[in-house]
Amino acid sequence: MKFNKENFFISRFENRHIGDDGAVINQKKGKWVYSSDSFFEDVHFKLSWMSLEQIATKAMLVNISDAIVMNAKPKYALLNIAIPPQFDKTMLKNLSRGFNKTAKKFAIKIIGGDTISNSKLCISITLISKTKNPIYRHGANIGDIVFYTGDIGLVQRDLEKLKIDKPIDENSKFIKPQLKADFFYGASKYISSAIDISDGLGFELQRLSSANNIAFRFIKKPTHDMLCSGEEYEILFTVSLENQKKVQLIAKQFNTKINKIAVVVDGTYKHDCEQHHF
Repeated sequence: MKFNKENFFISRFENRHIGDDGAVINQKKGKWVYSSDSFFEDVHFKLSWMSLEQIATKAMLVNISDAIVMNAKPKYALLNIAIPPQFDKTMLKNLSRGFNKTAKKFAIKIIGGDTISNSKLCISITLISKTKNPIYRHGANIGDIVFYTGDIGLVQRDLEKLKIDKPIDENSKFIKPQLKADFFYGASKYISSAIDISDGLGFELQRLSSANNIAFRFIKKPTHDMLCSGEEYEILFTVSLENQKKVQLIAKQFNTKINKIAVVVDGTYKHDCEQHHF
């Protein structure tokens, strides 16, 4: 298997705060969740694929996704932007519009950051979120039911089209992830563990396996496209058998599709997808 530089580098900084979608810091007046994500030109997108407003919007949404699966509500954002020299006032207005509209939708205040000049557009965002009851990747138990939201597998197909200069629908989840915040906050008290599907279902199942020392008995075995499609930003989560009907009713209440995929069993799980990083 190819050497995973991401995992190796992160392991150099091991501590109790690292290993989830965000780091939970306890304060006297509650728990704060700190998360950070990057969105770089020619790594995550090309300027020919999306408008600048769409790029800024997606950069915000992929960060907000991390907060949601921690059962945290984003409060503040710090933006670090590397701006190419050819960007004019109109381009910068379009970029800022995406950040501002998305921040307003989720009641987030953009409180600062940094800007530098660079040959390519690079965006790094830090979110500061608040939670009373954080949900972690660990917490799954033998016998829990594994669900994921929405439909997965189509984003990878859209990405392959973009790579050969074929257009995709502007409503594609690759362009604008469809976050399930209302459902997840509503169902959170019944959820034992969760992770957002950013690198692909197979990658996230393996992370849950590692965090909980578990494996999965699939109810319906997912296809290779489902396992390996990244950039989905759906939610993978576990629920006890006694709470699954409650979660299904909440999903119906919020018009959110959830899919029962597996039962948690003893063992380990490893995916066979190609690495997305490096």
